Amino acid sequence: MATAIPKISLSSSRDIPFNRLVLSQSNVRRVKSGLSIEELARDIERRGLLQSLNVRPVLDDAGVETGSYEVPAGGRRFRALELLVKQKKLAKTAPVPCVVREAGSAILAEDDSLAENVQRLALHPLDQFRAFRDMLEKGMSEEEIAAAFFVTPAVVKQRLRLMTVSDKLLDVYEQDGMRLEQLMAFSISDDHARQEQVWEIVAQSHNRESYVIRRMLTEKTVRASDARARLVGLNAYLAAGGHVMRDLFEADDGGWLQDPAILDRLVMEKLHTAAEDIRAEGWKWVETALSFPWGHTRDFAEIDGTEVPLSDEETTRLEALRAEQEAIEAEYAQADEYPDEVDARLGEIEQAILALEERPLAFDPADMARAGAFVSLASDGTLQVERGFVLPEDMPAEPEAVDDAGGADGYDYAAYDGRDDRIADDGGDGGGVGDTTASDVEPEEEDGNKPLPERLLTELTAWRTLALRDAFASNPHIALTEFLHTLVRDVYWQTPGADCLEAYVREIPLPVHSPDMPGSVAAHALRQRNEGWKHDLPEDEDALWRWIEGLDDTSRMALLAHCLSFGVNALYERMPSYGAVSQRSVTDRLKRADRLASALSLDLVEAGWQPTVENYLGRVTKARILQAVREARGDEVAERIAHLKKPDMAREAERLLEGSGWLPEALRTIGRPDDTSADMTVAGEGIEAIAAE
Repeated sequence: MATAIPKISLSSSRDIPFNRLVLSQSNVRRVKSGLSIEELARDIERRGLLQSLNVRPVLDDAGVETGSYEVPAGGRRFRALELLVKQKKLAKTAPVPCVVREAGSAILAEDDSLAENVQRLALHPLDQFRAFRDMLEKGMSEEEIAAAFFVTPAVVKQRLRLMTVSDKLLDVYEQDGMRLEQLMAFSISDDHARQEQVWEIVAQSHNRESYVIRRMLTEKTVRASDARARLVGLNAYLAAGGHVMRDLFEADDGGWLQDPAILDRLVMEKLHTAAEDIRAEGWKWVETALSFPWGHTRDFAEIDGTEVPLSDEETTRLEALRAEQEAIEAEYAQADEYPDEVDARLGEIEQAILALEERPLAFDPADMARAGAFVSLASDGTLQVERGFVLPEDMPAEPEAVDDAGGADGYDYAAYDGRDDRIADDGGDGGGVGDTTASDVEPEEEDGNKPLPERLLTELTAWRTLALRDAFASNPHIALTEFLHTLVRDVYWQTPGADCLEAYVREIPLPVHSPDMPGSVAAHALRQRNEGWKHDLPEDEDALWRWIEGLDDTSRMALLAHCLSFGVNALYERMPSYGAVSQRSVTDRLKRADRLASALSLDLVEAGWQPTVENYLGRVTKARILQAVREARGDEVAERIAHLKKPDMAREAERLLEGSGWLPEALRTIGRPDDTSADMTVAGEGIEAIAAE
């Protein structure tokens, strides 16, 4: 005989006046979390009470009901109603819908309170998105939706951004086939076909991280922080029909420009427009390029210009700015730091003073008729204009001393021809910086830590040399120490070989370098310093002597350090066996450069070097790429990209290493200023090991 299933009885519900309700001490929620009481009260005021309170009769000492009810479950709703009563927005006797548990129930009050909070399930993000979408389609604005649910408009925008994701991927997410952060990564693109294609690819890989999805969806785009985008401006790019991808879930630094062809066209138009304006000044020629190689003006003569004097209005403005600056500094002389608004104002004043003090140059029209200018894109997204250079064929015919060795320094360096091509290097592979040479090509299957390609090592040490020159020129004390050290060696020891500092000072050329070096912080600082001194120098030698003699000691030391910096040489280069300089001399030079870098506390990260596919990662073995990521981010992160092919690994490593401060050993500053015993190591191999291929 079948047993009857017992039927359950639900607690009755009825309206109870608010003044007959009291908050139970059995309520388990003690810690404030989520929506505040004030926000909940405003929500109840707007839409009414959506959920009943769970109550029990209050008994007296004899176990008789008193007519009051305690609230063990629904305490936050009770407090919100209590706040509305205090604000006189709700009557004390207003009926409140309640579910009434019988007195003496076997279920404890704490049990009810805990169950109400534990058994609830948070709304699935996809359900929230669909609800927001439906409300938007029915006429509510994003701001109204945000206000209704006490969230920021940014949260609503984020959820509604999921409308850009393919329905197929939304279904995958709904079935727990992907995580929320993966779904959000797809929202940066509106192309459903590409989204689905990317998911098919990553779904077959064990690495399905959101950053991989973002990288694949943005690999053919340009960041809004790119110098080209900053030059053109987003408004001009959008007006030309370009599109911008935005990521509402991650900091995207302005987003990604989806139409590089439009951007490049606008950049070149802007460069050409600027070139025409500059040509109209009276120059014979104007060359344009996104960037020119470092030292591209070496074979050009320069015409002299004179600073344009300040107008009366500019002079008055400059005096007013300096007076305001002095007044602010005097007012806060005893303060530990400036208030934010005062500090911001001082920054504005300094920039305005600098703009007035850096005067443009005026040139003789006759000189301009045989000279020209270079127009390029600076690393900060502004135009960089270099005026007053004369081509060799336009120089006045004068007898020139010819070095038997072929050049001023005994080496043949190809001259820059005015185009944006890299200068050829005859010290090894003969190709430009952008060329792929036999020494740069790494077979995909070769994963060992083989020595760095010589050309790459030369480029890295060129970067280091440039940064070392900037640091050297900024530290007259170290400059004088190194200068005297070199002189003592020459006078007392007659030490042969290539020195780190060529004391007679000739500028050491850096014809082989990576494309990012000319726009670096060090390059900009050296150019600015050089232009500043050049403008101060008198025109003839006798006047020069008197001018130097009249400088104060601080200025003399600064000028000495600046001039000596041109002779700093920390370059690695392969010497031919029949050359006048031996490979051992180069090794000795690098050891001295190491000591100099240590004394100057040289930091290539502060100088702006970042590992990229072009300047390092794409030109070393997979083992070295993984080693770099491992050193910077740890074993776990390195393992995530270990399965990738080399091109993908290099691109992903570039992203992972951004901002990490990681440097290859060739760029690291090691040892102490007085440590002369440590051997110089480059990229973990040493000079001799690197040379042995």
